[in-house]
Amino acid sequence: MTVLVLLSSLIVVLFSIILHECAHGLAAERLGDPTARQAGRITLNPIPHLDPIGSILLPGIMLLISLMGGQAILFGWAKPVPINPYNLNNPKRDMMWIGLSGPATNFAVALVLALLFRLLPISASLGAVILFYGVAINLLLGFFNLIPIPPLDGSRILTGLLPERYAYALNSIGRFGFIILIILFMSGVFRIIFAMVFRLSLLLTGMPLWALG
Repeated sequence: MTVLVLLSSLIVVLFSIILHECAHGLAAERLGDPTARQAGRITLNPIPHLDPIGSILLPGIMLLISLMGGQAILFGWAKPVPINPYNLNNPKRDMMWIGLSGPATNFAVALVLALLFRLLPISASLGAVILFYGVAINLLLGFFNLIPIPPLDGSRILTGLLPERYAYALNSIGRFGFIILIILFMSGVFRIIFAMVFRLSLLLTGMPLWALG
């Protein structure tokens, strides 16, 4: 992967996670909570969204590994937008829709980029490779966030569907969420998601495998 593709992919990661968080804020605002708007978080300006670890350190490490010839997937996260559930008309139901809005936005971006890939005469070019990775990054963000483990969006969606006692039990593991995710990552479970995303990206774009080097 060339340096230009890596840097372009890093920009795609950054703005994909910003769109993800903005979608949460807009969904919350539509459902009665203006907290994200008041905090200045419904904006494409990356500065208010930057998380020192998820937006800078982790993507930077992944970029460095890739530049050194290693295998790494550019990934990251932004600061979660602030949401006050007490402003929502139906907190349990509305938090489910707010949670769904982020992954849905990433899937929509992936489909738009795949459509551009299909429509533009750029097959196997540098632009095609960048678009392909844009599709893959957004699909990865969407599917990853649908994992039903707090604090990921999948837990908000599942909480909205479960009876109260089961929803409470799910939310109670939130303090261990990152530990559980690290264990899953180390176990190799996420390789299944990565492989699925890669194949789906190839299917959506029609990208020839040899063009990816």
